[in-house]
Amino acid sequence: MSSPQKETPTALSGKEFNTYRSSNNKLTAIPSTIPSTLLPDQILIRITHSGVCYTDYEYFKHGSPAALGHEGVGIVEAIGSSVRSVSIGDRVGTGFLRDSCMDCRYCLTGKDIWCHDRDVFGVGDTDQGSFSGYYIGNEGYVFRIPERLASADAAPLQCAGATVYSALADNVRPGDRVGILGVGGLGHLAIQFAEKMGNQVVVFSTSRDKETEASEFGASEFVLLGELEKLSKPVDVLIIAGARYPDWEKVLVKEIVARLGTIIPLPAPTMGPYVLPASQVFWEGYKLHSSLTASRAQHVEMLEFAARHEIKPAVQLYEFKGPETVEDIFEKLDKNQVRYRAVLVMP
Repeated sequence: MSSPQKETPTALSGKEFNTYRSSNNKLTAIPSTIPSTLLPDQILIRITHSGVCYTDYEYFKHGSPAALGHEGVGIVEAIGSSVRSVSIGDRVGTGFLRDSCMDCRYCLTGKDIWCHDRDVFGVGDTDQGSFSGYYIGNEGYVFRIPERLASADAAPLQCAGATVYSALADNVRPGDRVGILGVGGLGHLAIQFAEKMGNQVVVFSTSRDKETEASEFGASEFVLLGELEKLSKPVDVLIIAGARYPDWEKVLVKEIVARLGTIIPLPAPTMGPYVLPASQVFWEGYKLHSSLTASRAQHVEMLEFAARHEIKPAVQLYEFKGPETVEDIFEKLDKNQVRYRAVLVMP
């Protein structure tokens, strides 16, 4: 019989740091303390960089009690007694999915994002956030960062990268024509991943000034939403990566999305209900696919794929000086002024 696993004392026991939460429309510092021991599967990370995702802003606006930040990258400072996947000193990242039961049919088939007992940002443990000096993660959901990825680039991949990679890996075959609607925080990464997966990438946008960037990211065709008739050939998969839903009546036609095509809305459904033209969906055989973010195996694949193919987010770096730094970024996100991912550099 194996001996029972014990909690592991931490050398940083009692060290104080702040997490940041929404309170009365302000980002408020909440004092926290590193515990004296770690549970067997826990990993203590000193955060060096954190992406600022639009989901953080949504949680902030709606007064979520969660400690904000879910695109953290940092250095392992201590590990629990059963941890084998990482070592002290490793550079690691954490994302939106933070834990699962490991034992249900979803977890056992590599689809742990759908686990009924999943712990995701803002829903399970609300005490851990990457807008802070330290973060305690669970083994299996703390990922080594490949050497070829800089920490500032790796941070947005923990959520945005994992989200677009999962959607593509689950639905796209090499050679498919993939439509990306929106060149933003998700869209600019989706273009890169789709192109490196061997697909023709068509970007749909409301603004002509995104055309050059879209081409640089890997798009082979650029079409304005007001000029859909100029599309050379229908797309097989349409990824909705922008902040607004399109006019479904105009988009869901066989000249734009091929019959049996798949539509994947990526942003959280804060824009209202999907109002799809039932007749067109029925007669053209369209499929609507919900995609949250990567399960842990796909998360590892995503990081390795990004490193191998030199996929990098376009980042704007911000030295973290307190809650006012994040509030400034939130204001820019609200005005669509971030190009395309904001990253905090922690002190």
